[in-house]
Amino acid sequence: MYWIGFDIGSSSIKVALIAADTGAVVDLVQEPSTEIPINAPAIGWAEQNPELWWTYACRGVQRILSNNNLADHTIKGIGISYQMHGLVIVDKNLKPIRPSIIWCDSRAVDTGEKLFQSAGKEKCIDRLLNIPGNFTLSKLKWVKDNEPENYQRIYKFMLPGDYIALRLSGECTTTPSGLSEGILWDFKEHQIAKWLLEEAGIDPSLVPEIRPSFSEQCRVGKKGAEESGLPEGIPIMYRAGDQPNNALALNVMEPGQVAATGGTSGVVYAVSGQQTTQEHTRINSFAHVNHTSDTARIGKLLCINGTGIQYGWIKNELTQGLSYDHMNQMAEKVAIGSDGLSVLPFGNGAERMLENRGKGSRILNLNFNVHKKSHLFRAALEGIAFAFVYGMEILQNDGVDIGSIKAGNDNLFRAGIFSKTVATLSNSRIDMVETTGAVGAARAAAYAYGYFANIGEATSTDAVQLTYEPENNINEYQEAYHIWKDALNEYMD
Repeated sequence: MYWIGFDIGSSSIKVALIAADTGAVVDLVQEPSTEIPINAPAIGWAEQNPELWWTYACRGVQRILSNNNLADHTIKGIGISYQMHGLVIVDKNLKPIRPSIIWCDSRAVDTGEKLFQSAGKEKCIDRLLNIPGNFTLSKLKWVKDNEPENYQRIYKFMLPGDYIALRLSGECTTTPSGLSEGILWDFKEHQIAKWLLEEAGIDPSLVPEIRPSFSEQCRVGKKGAEESGLPEGIPIMYRAGDQPNNALALNVMEPGQVAATGGTSGVVYAVSGQQTTQEHTRINSFAHVNHTSDTARIGKLLCINGTGIQYGWIKNELTQGLSYDHMNQMAEKVAIGSDGLSVLPFGNGAERMLENRGKGSRILNLNFNVHKKSHLFRAALEGIAFAFVYGMEILQNDGVDIGSIKAGNDNLFRAGIFSKTVATLSNSRIDMVETTGAVGAARAAAYAYGYFANIGEATSTDAVQLTYEPENNINEYQEAYHIWKDALNEYMD
């Protein structure tokens, strides 16, 4: 018996197959081989056709079934992970009315700020744990204000993962976790924030039916089965946004546990048992997948735009073809602190953790008589690590107790300088685990169905590939971090 997991990304769709009895990965495919196009009708806009997600999801399933010669009756059910914060609107025929306004679209920033002011700052922070910002509700409000003819046709609005569940089942459903990432969940009342919908002039009937994250949310219908190749009648048992799901895939479920990623941008996702926030302008707080009205499990998300993109820029523009491994080896020969050279990695747009400031990256204290390329490589890795540590301090100021860090198999975390710096300054062990969002979604669905007692049991086949412990020479790291932090404070003035 097997479970299928989807990861609906903005660049590709991944489909995983896991064994129901062990959770072991049987197969993993990606569609398409090139990136899904993102359309930008105006500066700061980002849209995708939801039909493309469905097309590539179906192709991925069909490859999985063909690769493994599976009979229909061996597939038990489905889990779905998806790109967060996107908006899909459908009409009464369940057809998309317009392209999806996806996560990186910034058109609704002013709309969200006006909604924050009119709804009441304290009320939003106390009940939503966020400001409306550039999230799903604000994007829907933007459609209402700027495309009234489209708004009038809306039957339901949903998130990208909700749309895939709709195409599979023919039903419009969503989850509390999903609504919280759209800034639509009232954590005090444990229900839709109807007062915010009213303030935005949005009809509450446009919200899909709400189902728990771990539950039988809907079943594959006849049309969904015909188009995807999946058997009719199997249940969708789990759904979550990509960052909460990535945390689940790493078995980060309880307070004190942290999931981190270090790709083009960096994310620190920490689970907290406190349903409060005082850092709402610098981090986001969402309902984690296991959050309930009785037991608070809040996922506090910190995003750093300028991380791997900076190291990639140095590689591509300044190294004349050196590999990342060679760059890392050269950097290892330089002492901690890079002989005073500091790099601020904030060159990929406005940084939320810096209160939406974006002044670009900076190289500071460069000495032509001392510093070589190897110093720059180390300073770049240290600068990214320091940005992570700075972000963790913000999380700690918001009530997060950081005990352990788990990371996927990312290039940045494979760089010893980066991981040792983060581990030492945060006094945390970092475990690197090979897993993916699609695999996590499949395992979560199996857990929801009752195949596993807990997520830890479902992920037990994932071996820790690499571990970093805090170094003993913490004073050297702290001295370098303080120099970097002084440079950051000067940058912020």
